[in-house]
Amino acid sequence: MEKLKSEWFDWVKALLIAFGLFFIIRTFFFAPIVVDGPSMMPTLHDGDQMIVNKFIYQIQEPERFDIVVFHASEGKDFIKRVIGLPGEHVAVEDEELYVDGENVEEAFLQERKEKMPSYQPLTGDFQLEELPGGHEEIPENHVLVLGDNRNNSTDSRILGLVSMDQIVGKTSLIYWPLDRIQIIHD
Repeated sequence: MEKLKSEWFDWVKALLIAFGLFFIIRTFFFAPIVVDGPSMMPTLHDGDQMIVNKFIYQIQEPERFDIVVFHASEGKDFIKRVIGLPGEHVAVEDEELYVDGENVEEAFLQERKEKMPSYQPLTGDFQLEELPGGHEEIPENHVLVLGDNRNNSTDSRILGLVSMDQIVGKTSLIYWPLDRIQIIHD
């Protein structure tokens, strides 16, 4: 009887440790997220399941073209691509991205640009000053984000700049569905 009691206690202890580790990892390090909608097509598809790295921005700053998850509103997270970083001025003119007046190639949009009819703009022209907030340059601890499906995305052009406090983390690993398993590169 004593052996059974000891074995039962060991199982309970192992399960509590496992649940505790799961809780810590899920809360502070990694979390799953499901892509909802077409705003990141063709890079991400509606229903793709991904892992969010929640601690990466504790040890490094976001980089241009990182795919991030952020709190867009209470209870609603969005997935978008970082386009502008603190201290930069961003503009799009004739479907070309300009950062501080320099043309920046967006290789991930090339296929989409080739398939778009010439009369339908992918992004539409804008300058940072025209976005909500009217900034002349991106303030410290903020980024400008856009969806890859620019003509069907609620992003910084509508929401304004995203504060680092709103960012949950970076995502680049699709783990489901099986035929879409991949690591997304810029």
